[in-house]
Amino acid sequence: MNTTYLRLELLRVLREPVSLFFIVALPAFMYVIFGASMQWGAIEIGNGNVSMYTMIAMAAYGAVTATTGVGGSAGLERMQGWGRQLGLTPLRDSQYVAVKAGVAMLIAALPALVIFGLGVALGAKAAATTWVISLLIVFAVSGMFALYGLLFGLAFRSEGAVGIASASLVVLGFLGNLFVPLSGAMLTIAKFTPLYGYASLARYPLTGGYTVDIATGELIHNPLWQSVVNVVGWTVIFAVLVLVVVRRSRGRQ
Repeated sequence: MNTTYLRLELLRVLREPVSLFFIVALPAFMYVIFGASMQWGAIEIGNGNVSMYTMIAMAAYGAVTATTGVGGSAGLERMQGWGRQLGLTPLRDSQYVAVKAGVAMLIAALPALVIFGLGVALGAKAAATTWVISLLIVFAVSGMFALYGLLFGLAFRSEGAVGIASASLVVLGFLGNLFVPLSGAMLTIAKFTPLYGYASLARYPLTGGYTVDIATGELIHNPLWQSVVNVVGWTVIFAVLVLVVVRRSRGRQ
């Protein structure tokens, strides 16, 4: 990996205060308001409490916002000719991809670490192994959304499209059971959306796969294999769509 290019790319992203607000500050604020400061935050759930449950959700949301934005900018750069400029340098395509992946994961670590740090300070509770495993899942699996952002950047070739990709995460977040517990038909639909598998997988060390049907108050079990299949399936879908868009763009050239 070209460490000089990695450092420059990382500094470029960190100099964008608006992006950092949506990646770090907004999810952290949402955790403080809807998780740490609420009376129900102390209610026990799984091997921890509701504050921990909310904390994991907000860390996941911040992480995918980061990887989507970096992936989208990478796709946009390639389609606007930056790839041809890099072709004049010794930097290989594999190095370019490695640098972008490295930047995406480093930026994704910011909201995860900040929000988990807030959780420690503001009363989130769980078994020690839950903290470690959930943080690793939030960090590692967020990479699938770099493909999601890349798809938008390659397909639509505009900064507006990348912004739409990032904004669409709010809708996917609601459908993914990140913000409000779903029930009935909405919960059934949610299980087929990309953020649901990611969020339920990150929460699994805390809840063992259980969630609450907000309409009935009943516990619903989501088997681990369903979360894994959801994550793997959507990763494959995003990857295939990216390949299709790349091949079509080459055909038009």
